[in-house]
Amino acid sequence: MLEIYKTQTEGHELLSLDVVEKGCWINLVAPTEEEIELVVKTINVEPNFLRDALDDEEKPRIDVDGDQTLIIIDIPYVFEDDQAIKFETVPMGLLLVRDDYIITISSRQSTVLERFRNGQIRDFYTYKKTRFILQILYYVSTDYLKYLKHIDKKSEMIEKSLHKSMRNKELYKLLDLSKSLVYFNTSLKSNETVMERLLTGKFIKLYEEDADILEDTIIENKQAIEMATIYSSILSGTMDAFASIISNNQNEVMKFLAAMTIVLSIPNMVYSFFGQNFSFPLQSNPFMWLYVLAGSVVVSLAIALILWRRDMF
Repeated sequence: MLEIYKTQTEGHELLSLDVVEKGCWINLVAPTEEEIELVVKTINVEPNFLRDALDDEEKPRIDVDGDQTLIIIDIPYVFEDDQAIKFETVPMGLLLVRDDYIITISSRQSTVLERFRNGQIRDFYTYKKTRFILQILYYVSTDYLKYLKHIDKKSEMIEKSLHKSMRNKELYKLLDLSKSLVYFNTSLKSNETVMERLLTGKFIKLYEEDADILEDTIIENKQAIEMATIYSSILSGTMDAFASIISNNQNEVMKFLAAMTIVLSIPNMVYSFFGQNFSFPLQSNPFMWLYVLAGSVVVSLAIALILWRRDMF
């Protein structure tokens, strides 16, 4: 998908264009090869810069080629499958072409860019490219914080479910959340490296009024890293605790079954003894079966009492 936007110089209205103009914002989301070739021919951009950002394995970095600067960051991505909502990260490229165009490119839709398209961001102008890049970085960091809080709430809900019933389904959900926190933590640290390099001013022009945005962004990103680390530690400890509880419950069940097996085997042993083909006292007594039954019950109860005192029940 290829979208072209431009902010009017005399107002805040964001216009959708059909052709590329200087000062515009070009947004590429999972573009086709034809759309990539169109952008390359129209503004003479390095094609590898566009394709690099579409690689899901691409790491956050800054690359400069002449008058073109590529900034790749990881953005949070949320999707829902058949079982649950999952949190992952995907690369997004911010390509500054000379001082004329800014291109955003990613393989999936971004909630961050949706805010810019809907006019929810104050002081947003497509021709103020440095501010636009820093605003994207800032709202990416705030999105991480939002999703981290959501992950924390989901983990608390799953823990409450586990208190009622130890099911594999809930444990798998906790495992997915733990993986998401690892993805977030890794991406946030990589994004931090990119931001610190931008702070030097060697890659994009840093204006005095925009420097505060970058500093605020770095602070938000550091806070997100701390939250991800804390939540990851808590979730890891929770999973270990529940694993121990499940193992202990299994041991208790096995211990109970072993004790029951011993108790129930006593009557079977008694009946087997008296069922053998030999003479024994009182065998002609019509109530002999009742005596055998009572004796086996007494012995079983005695064994059960001994096992109970040894905490086998």
